[in-house]
Amino acid sequence: MRAQLIPLDGGPPLELTKDLTLVGRKEDCDLRLDHKSVSKQHCVLVKSDGVLLVRDLGSTNGTRVNGQRVRRAALIQNEQLSIAGLKFRVHIGPGKAPVMPDECTQQLSAPEFAEMVDAKAGRSDDSSGEIALEPVRHNALPDAYPNDNRAAKK
Repeated sequence: MRAQLIPLDGGPPLELTKDLTLVGRKEDCDLRLDHKSVSKQHCVLVKSDGVLLVRDLGSTNGTRVNGQRVRRAALIQNEQLSIAGLKFRVHIGPGKAPVMPDECTQQLSAPEFAEMVDAKAGRSDDSSGEIALEPVRHNALPDAYPNDNRAAKK
């Protein structure tokens, strides 16, 4: 069974490779979380039959599942696990964790943005009362600047 903890702050996923994972701040923990709110030996995560079991080890700042402080609990897909001040979403199963709709940022080029704004401005069903947007003007400055070689010439 594959299990991951997806940090809600946008960091990389933490893969739980062992069936029993000791989580804490101490160097010999299987999953080391170097944060002052995490106890030296904070909790244990156990993979078992499609669920992830968590057991708090008497930590100072606690372990929470969906906001509720627990001593032990069974975690299922997409539940929120808080280890002290760190929050994670649980992913259980094969493949990469699906991206939640509120967790993604779409990158748009200037023409795509202009098209999107023009389409929004052309709608008559907008009753928000907002002031209409001015057309997008293209910026003469580049999005990425080339390396400045002036310092090398001196």
